[in-house]
Amino acid sequence: MAQRKTHYEVLGVAPTASATEIKSAYRKAARLTHPDHGGDARDFAAVTLAYETLIDSAARTRYDRSYGTESSYLRGKAPAPEAGGSPSDGGSMRFGTGNARPSATDATTYLPALDVPGAIDRETSVRQVHGTPRKRGIFGAQARLARENRTVQLLVRRVLPSLPSTRLVNGLHAPGGGYIDHVLLGGYRLALIHSMMLPKGVYRWDGASLLRDGKHIDPPRIAPLVHEMQRLFPELNVTGWTVILSPDGNLHEPVIDYARGAEPGPINALNVVNAINLVREMKMFLGTGPAPHVVDRTILARLLGGMY
Repeated sequence: MAQRKTHYEVLGVAPTASATEIKSAYRKAARLTHPDHGGDARDFAAVTLAYETLIDSAARTRYDRSYGTESSYLRGKAPAPEAGGSPSDGGSMRFGTGNARPSATDATTYLPALDVPGAIDRETSVRQVHGTPRKRGIFGAQARLARENRTVQLLVRRVLPSLPSTRLVNGLHAPGGGYIDHVLLGGYRLALIHSMMLPKGVYRWDGASLLRDGKHIDPPRIAPLVHEMQRLFPELNVTGWTVILSPDGNLHEPVIDYARGAEPGPINALNVVNAINLVREMKMFLGTGPAPHVVDRTILARLLGGMY
């Protein structure tokens, strides 16, 4: 059986590559492998894992120690990874040596470090919530503002406490026009979130429309925004989410029944969920990445620069 590639081989860089070289290599590899661009989801996941591991100095050190990357591993002389692990999935870093994979509840790692001058200051970097829903144009739609504020409260109360390194940014100008109501940045994963408020009941989601009593209800057009943000941030895994809110605040309503293949997932450009499922899916998507404890201050600065 062919030997699996190391993270360095996945990105096509030398074990001595600098952070700048790793980031540049990842941008190229992400464009080639992302499912939205015709690539394979498994290849994209391997590329993302390699980047998230190597760009984090602590994770990279653990990885190098586990596999002797800087010495004999790439020459084929290091011991084979233990069963259940491989260089491309973290291998014995997770299972064989006792070194736990970074967790969403680990102490936050800032890149660059907080004592290094960057595009944003220390206070801005450590803040979890940025911006608030705001009026657009001369007249603000009060219903929209109320809906967006409810979404913010849902995320602040039920998601962020479990993901201390995740950052919520509200009210962004979308690339190419329009707006993005909310984004959650956790490690190198980004969730774009819009919302709708619909009466209680059972709806069916077929991947394109919500259906109730034979009527089609089209959710916000998030997929084009996901594609554009993925193009602008190829180092991130970007997904889109529409949360359906109930007028009475019941997190379990409305109920959404999924057609086969339309279930929520991290490789979908658009996912539709109710409030309680948004909480669960955000914790899963943002909290299980290879570097959920990292705040990349450069990426956060770029997002904040797009606020309106």
